[in-house]
Amino acid sequence: MTVGGGMGLAALQDLLARSGPPDFHREELGGQFAAIVQRAGRSFLFGDWFGAFPVYHDAGRRIFSTSLLAALAAMPRAALHRQAVYEFAFNIAPIGNHTVVEQLSLLAPGDVVELLPGGDTVSHHQSREQDASESGAPVGVQIERLRDVLDTTIKAHASAASRGVRCPLSGGIDSRLAFAAARAAGLSPDLYVYGPTGSCDVRIARSIAAGEGLPLDWFDQHDGACDAEAFAATVERNFHQSDGLPNFGNIFDAGGNAVARDARHAGGALAMSGGCGEVMRDFFRLPDQPTSVSRVARTFLSRFSADDASADFDGAAFVSALAGTLGSAIGVDDLHRPMPRLLIEQLYPRVRCRALFGREIGIEARYGPYLMPFLDHRFVAEAVRLPMALRWAGRAEAMLLAAIDPRLAAYPSSYGHHFAGPPSRRHRFDEWASRSRPAWLRERSYRLRRRLGATGDEHGSVPASSHMGRVIDLSFPHMRAFFRPERVRDPALWRRIACLEYFAGWMAAN
Repeated sequence: MTVGGGMGLAALQDLLARSGPPDFHREELGGQFAAIVQRAGRSFLFGDWFGAFPVYHDAGRRIFSTSLLAALAAMPRAALHRQAVYEFAFNIAPIGNHTVVEQLSLLAPGDVVELLPGGDTVSHHQSREQDASESGAPVGVQIERLRDVLDTTIKAHASAASRGVRCPLSGGIDSRLAFAAARAAGLSPDLYVYGPTGSCDVRIARSIAAGEGLPLDWFDQHDGACDAEAFAATVERNFHQSDGLPNFGNIFDAGGNAVARDARHAGGALAMSGGCGEVMRDFFRLPDQPTSVSRVARTFLSRFSADDASADFDGAAFVSALAGTLGSAIGVDDLHRPMPRLLIEQLYPRVRCRALFGREIGIEARYGPYLMPFLDHRFVAEAVRLPMALRWAGRAEAMLLAAIDPRLAAYPSSYGHHFAGPPSRRHRFDEWASRSRPAWLRERSYRLRRRLGATGDEHGSVPASSHMGRVIDLSFPHMRAFFRPERVRDPALWRRIACLEYFAGWMAAN
């Protein structure tokens, strides 16, 4: 947590001296965090602007924890949340405030819980609205505002970087922008890259590091294998270290993810992330016109095939529930009414980033300080007002990178062009083609790819059944109530279902 422009004891004392509970100068609080603050004999629990850092609680609000497994262990009883189980399997992470456990929820954005003597609580809600109108400022002014806010955000975390900073590098723009901004703020990040030898990310990162005369660490998280005897112990360790349900369900690797994570935080270093960089881009790839949240749910979150689910799965009800969650996040009751395009863009930080990156942040914080500057609410407030034309093909983000560090911007990228000039015709065409696809086709695109057998898995692989049979019952006794695993031909989906099976088995045993 940052207060104003700093961190640490002095910043916290300033917060307490100037704040009257339950309003803790939320506009001045930055970062992703969970905090318990006591002032004038009253105690309060609250989180960051978007509720990204996860705080789990039971229905009676008598149990609070930043760990899903710890909260679950304190519950007298628990059952799986059907909608959330499908959301984790089909869309990588549940969205909104619910979790895969029916009796556990996430503390909602803006909730300040007052902890009363005797164990009762009172909730105070603070608005988290942000301007959804297009900025009318000249392009150069908008870019300069983004630059200033990003610089302020990173400098506020400088005290956490006293033991070093580590920053990823890839063929994309987000990590490169994070590195450029950190360097401009006076930090000297150590660089690393993930990926197999010869991959685009590794080749480009090595080229940039060589050009800048900087060392580069390389990790292939999915490299290596674990022998069958050690596999069960490795999976159990991965399960607990990643709090049960990591993004993409990847608890079945040979330990490469843990090695990379420990390296990011070695010696107490601050680990940076380019996550949420797409807040400056056209994330949903929808036409530049008013759009309903129902359409977003149908075109972006309908990534499933009903054939993979059990017979009682209702695809329409599943998507309708997703639309309801999207509407709640931006204060929209009529799910079918077209809403301003930039209001729809707020779904990315408020829903997608909170679900995906929030889980990542909560796990990373166990091992050391973690900085995701593009998810700071003040940066998001500027980014979400960028007009759509500046978002297309990453124009605004490239302009921001070039304004901060034109030399870094000039290196090649995985997009087939550098960032010191306009995007290539190919990049513009690819995005246009995606935006131009009719809603009915986008809604069915995953199912069409499945029929063509075109489902990759960039976040790991599935070990052989000889290994998997040592950690889960391959008849899937818990998940068979939700899925038909024998029909699943998508390896990434199968892995997430297997992770849910392992999780459900742990629930039953504990």
